[in-house]
Amino acid sequence: MELPVDTDRLRSDIEANAAFGRLDLDDPEAHGRTNRTGSEANRQARDHLVDRLEDAGMDVTVDAIGNVAGEWVPESADPDAAPVACGSHLDSVPEGGIFDGPLGVYAALESVRAMQDAGVEPERPVVVVSFTEEEGATYGNGLLGSSVATGVTDLEEALEFENDEGETVEEALSRIGYHGEGTETLDPAGWDAFYELHVEQDTTLEEAGVDAGIVTTITGISHCEATIVGEANHAGATAMGDRTDALAAASELVLDVEAAANDVVAESSETAVGTVGALSVSPNASNVVPGRVEARMDVRDVKAESMDTIAEAARESLSRLERERGVETEFARPSVVQPEPMSDRLREIAHESADAAGRSAIDLHSGAAHDAMRVARVTDASLLFSPSRNGISHNPREWTDWADCAAATEVLAGAVALVAGSE
Repeated sequence: MELPVDTDRLRSDIEANAAFGRLDLDDPEAHGRTNRTGSEANRQARDHLVDRLEDAGMDVTVDAIGNVAGEWVPESADPDAAPVACGSHLDSVPEGGIFDGPLGVYAALESVRAMQDAGVEPERPVVVVSFTEEEGATYGNGLLGSSVATGVTDLEEALEFENDEGETVEEALSRIGYHGEGTETLDPAGWDAFYELHVEQDTTLEEAGVDAGIVTTITGISHCEATIVGEANHAGATAMGDRTDALAAASELVLDVEAAANDVVAESSETAVGTVGALSVSPNASNVVPGRVEARMDVRDVKAESMDTIAEAARESLSRLERERGVETEFARPSVVQPEPMSDRLREIAHESADAAGRSAIDLHSGAAHDAMRVARVTDASLLFSPSRNGISHNPREWTDWADCAAATEVLAGAVALVAGSE
């Protein structure tokens, strides 16, 4: 189904949302914002979305974790039928871009308006969703609203999460007027389908010169932690042969994880990645041999066994360092999120929509987590991508051309209409 979207209307929505938490930057090519859950900017962004949903004739609700949903139930639709949902999130990382999240929310709204403008009569209701705290920049580890809605995270536990100032999720949402009454949350298990459109945050689509990406699998993510304990000592008075340098040992761990990830890429899965992204060094003084290092790792792939292989390589590296360098080590793997395949049914429909709209689309994987992976636990879900200029994201220089936003939104709108049973 071909459903032309209003590019100017979509652009206006995204630019209006970008004003909430806008960064004053000297770079003319930068368009940044900081929109953290519970902030005044976050309240303004939510208020604006509610207004726009209501302007489109949608019934708006806010659930107990602050997820905002607008439901369109035209006369053609069976109000008791399982709805088709679509959306993303409005929050951002500190000093993030203007498309990450909001494109998916406002493309979902534009999909509904495109159907209304074209006189489409769906058989199912259509729901536009904005999930709370997808980024994890303020509370928890990310995907908070969708995790609570799908039963991955307990509501009461989630409401007690604290930000850096000690304010809980419940307190913050109540303060800005978005802690819904009672204990009810969205029920994605009751949806027939869920589509999420997001900027790719990589260069695959840009390099291929195509309009949209249709995701096959969302990567799994494993967080690992290592502690290396040596002996702090005077940097000038301690001979090189008498040192037990925790940081020197940690440097080998970093290289071993990198080598293990490269081996997996070469031998079994080109999408695997492994990163030691954080080190805490103690006592962290230039004239002291480091006595203790805490390292945090991020391991990802669309294959669970690849993540296991890289994590085990980190463990083996620590064992070797104990033998060869005399350090003491600890290893933990506190978080493992399994890879999540997307619905074959919805992927096929997205391709059908792209063909009907005259838009090019290719299959690819997602190396970042998105709310769609939580929803996929309880119902059919699909993740779509629009191109990202130079693959830049979580950065004020994040950019997707407005024509590219509209092209991917046309694919989304057609897919939603097809799943909703429109003729």
